[in-house]
Amino acid sequence: MEITYEWRGVFDNAELNALHAEAFNHRPLEEDWKTQVERHSLGWVCARDGGELVGFVNVPWDGGIHAFLLDTIVSAKAGRQGIGTRLVEVAVDKARGTDCEWLHVDFDDHLRGFYFEACGFTPTNAGLIKLA
Repeated sequence: MEITYEWRGVFDNAELNALHAEAFNHRPLEEDWKTQVERHSLGWVCARDGGELVGFVNVPWDGGIHAFLLDTIVSAKAGRQGIGTRLVEVAVDKARGTDCEWLHVDFDDHLRGFYFEACGFTPTNAGLIKLA
């Protein structure tokens, strides 16, 4: 398996919807990812094994100095090979090349080791309000 990583990589909505559904255990949706990331994201990273999309992370931003990691996903068959860590490394590297000063992430508790240990994020205080 030779994985390639591409900042602002080309993808189609169907393949990303399928990967997202697998990663977050829901039925495939028909989200227009391309329009969403082109309008709201500093960038995104696609990981491919040959032609197959096996990983993705989105880096939306506020238009100023704050960027965010969302939807860090790796297919089950490609998991546990460092692909998620490399996706985040590429995203961090590319975000550093912009005017952004901060990269934020939030996650479920079981991912603490991944983000804090493997990816180098620092724990901070944050707040959250559930809207729906």
